[in-house]
Amino acid sequence: MNIYDVIKKPHITEKSTLEKDGKNVVVFHVHRDANKIEIKEAAEKLFKVKVDDVRTVNMAGKVKRTGRTVGKRSNWKKAYVTLKEGSSVDFFEI
Repeated sequence: MNIYDVIKKPHITEKSTLEKDGKNVVVFHVHRDANKIEIKEAAEKLFKVKVDDVRTVNMAGKVKRTGRTVGKRSNWKKAYVTLKEGSSVDFFEI
């Protein structure tokens, strides 16, 4: 799998921002078939950082409705990537 297919986008929420600031953990949306080794290699090559640990979570898509029709969002996978001391990823550089 291509490293650009493994990591889709950063998951930026209030909780993930607190994780990044406090514990040096970055959260990503990743490909559903990607394993921890592929996620680690992709993060190290894309962002030029050293990765200490990777934890993954399979997220169930929410059921949404509009009027009478009921639909479901796609299931997705989230990865918590712990960076080694001294490494950081900055998504919004000013």
